[in-house]
Amino acid sequence: MGDVVAGLRVAAIASLTPLEELDGDPFLVDTRSQHAMCARWAADRGHVVTRQLRVHGLRADHRALWADTGGGPPELFVAPNDRVLARALASAADFAAECERRGVQLEFAGLEEPVYTARAKADVHRRLSMPTAGYDGC
Repeated sequence: MGDVVAGLRVAAIASLTPLEELDGDPFLVDTRSQHAMCARWAADRGHVVTRQLRVHGLRADHRALWADTGGGPPELFVAPNDRVLARALASAADFAAECERRGVQLEFAGLEEPVYTARAKADVHRRLSMPTAGYDGC
């Protein structure tokens, strides 16, 4: 992680975490808020989020991470924080090494997580309990 150039193609990483963990760590379950945090971070730096990944325990070299999606492969990955990245990937350290090997930047948004009231948790539960048409996760 180092200097970040403006205007890069960004892939935002969110962790797919079982709904049963909502009370213990609501942010890990709330992929919508994770992606919103990444999008805010990217927009503040003039980047374009070209992919939103929702993954759990994925290998660092998995093709879903590195796929060319029309505009080219990602030039930068951003995750909300190290906790999310550790859940999303089988090994965050292996992924960081793979990013370095491929010349792709890896950053953490590091913004403040939302506060989860009982109502907010219920909203997350409701959203995630419903079938998702056109699911774009891996």
